Amino acid sequence: MSKNKGDAPNGKMSKDTEFNLVQVKNTWVRKTGGLNAHSHVSEAKIYESATGHGVSWTVVSPIYFSYKVVESQNLLDPHNDTLLTGHIRDPQELEHIKRSTKPVKRFIVIDETVNKLYGSEVIAYFEARNVIYKILPLPTTEENKSMELVMRILDEIHRFGLDRRTEPIIAVGGGVCLDIVGLAASLYRRRTPYIRVPTTLLSYIDASVGAKTGVNFAKCKNKLGSYIPPAAAFLDRSFIQTVPRRHISNGLAEMLKMALMKHKDLFEMLDSHGRFLLDSKFQSSNGLLDHRNAATMTTRIAIETMLEELAPNLWEDDLDRLVDFGHLISPELEMKVLPALLHGEAVNIDMAFMVYVSNERGLLTLGERNRIIECMRKLELPVWHKDFNLSLVKKSLRERLKHSGGLMRMPLPVGLGQAEIFNDTSDDVLDRAFKKWCDDLSTEYTDSGHK
Repeated sequence: MSKNKGDAPNGKMSKDTEFNLVQVKNTWVRKTGGLNAHSHVSEAKIYESATGHGVSWTVVSPIYFSYKVVESQNLLDPHNDTLLTGHIRDPQELEHIKRSTKPVKRFIVIDETVNKLYGSEVIAYFEARNVIYKILPLPTTEENKSMELVMRILDEIHRFGLDRRTEPIIAVGGGVCLDIVGLAASLYRRRTPYIRVPTTLLSYIDASVGAKTGVNFAKCKNKLGSYIPPAAAFLDRSFIQTVPRRHISNGLAEMLKMALMKHKDLFEMLDSHGRFLLDSKFQSSNGLLDHRNAATMTTRIAIETMLEELAPNLWEDDLDRLVDFGHLISPELEMKVLPALLHGEAVNIDMAFMVYVSNERGLLTLGERNRIIECMRKLELPVWHKDFNLSLVKKSLRERLKHSGGLMRMPLPVGLGQAEIFNDTSDDVLDRAFKKWCDDLSTEYTDSGHK
């Protein structure tokens, strides 16, 4: 079948032949046509092209990932099957596992702080289910987010032994833990399934639901990594009740990001109920929001809007991403002052400045700008930092241009819950916005950057 034509180097026309790949018994065979309804045909194709210099083959092989994000109460209750089988989508496979006499094995990496709080419950769960398990507590902090920790995990996995397809690695902890374990899983046997169990608000609505894995490298945030989604992410909001208040606020920054980019109602909820959500640690309701729980509503909207943006672009083929709001300058800031700022705090400082940029461009009214800043204050998030200087801004944006195809790709709010990508923000606008931002907000902060 003739597919495409093009000029060959010798001036003659080359012609691609399209081959389907058909499974015959235990092997795959190229076919150019004549397929019957019972043929097992791969979605991959091979295109063969002959030129004056030889033959070339182009392989087109779609790769599909399917993963689940599951809200589940009482995840560590031994009567709850979710942690062991909640990632399985095929009912027949699930039934086969339930009938199997093969021992169930699980390797669990848990943040060492989380282990102190929930380690005994994790052990009780797996022992009650007669699971052969290994628990590896690790100091999964931003300072330790490195290949050394990945290699330590891989060494322990190798010693324990896992079936590369049926025994997923389980990560229990915050975003750093989930990122590190995800990268280790993507490397072991070239891809071993893994499960994310987020224990912080930030990881609950952000790190758990996407495909990114990674570690810091060369003093750069997440410079090494891969795009490998988990088999599943299991979300139990009860973990958040033991998270310090500052870390709740930290997670609210990413939630606010999604509100500003694409969901005005979420912004209104955070503006009205944010302080209560901080006080209650997302555990109970302060009354009714359309007869539904404020914590449930805000987390679900944050996850749904995040999935809407991530699912069509898991591998970031399209670099115009609204979810990059607050992430243009913050990685440089976060690494520069580590560990003084949490991830969400650095993101919020970036967002606060960009709100001023948006206002300076005429995209936000003064009233909208001030309302957003006041909402950030209610959520107890920093809106300015002394190390977020104009030099850092310009340096970060130059790096952005280098790694984004020569375009700035700057997400900016154009109203409450609306945003667009801009490539034409001038230095003059940045300079004026920076001066106003500093004039308005810097006096609120001490030398440390905190109130």
